[in-house]
Amino acid sequence: MKRAAFKMKLKPGYVTEYKKRHDEIWPELSSQLNAAGVSDYSIFLDEETLTLFAVQKLTDNNASDLLSQTAIVKRWWAYMADIMEVNPDNSPISIALKEVFHLD
Repeated sequence: MKRAAFKMKLKPGYVTEYKKRHDEIWPELSSQLNAAGVSDYSIFLDEETLTLFAVQKLTDNNASDLLSQTAIVKRWWAYMADIMEVNPDNSPISIALKEVFHLD
């Protein structure tokens, strides 16, 4: 099992809406993430900077790199684009984080 972490940025004024949308995550999106080998996925918010920190576990043979090509992920990105900083294709601007410490 691998771990991946990354950060994204929320637009001001959308903390409640971001949480609401994730509390109501589409079942087909959850299924697609699980099928790609993503599990134990958490997103944390630094309310001072509106930076989102995401952490997920990936199976050794995961297909997470292919998620961006799926219709459901593209639809989710379009749904979230109004409240997050995004790229021209609506994907969230995401910066991978380097793991420097882990304790089981």
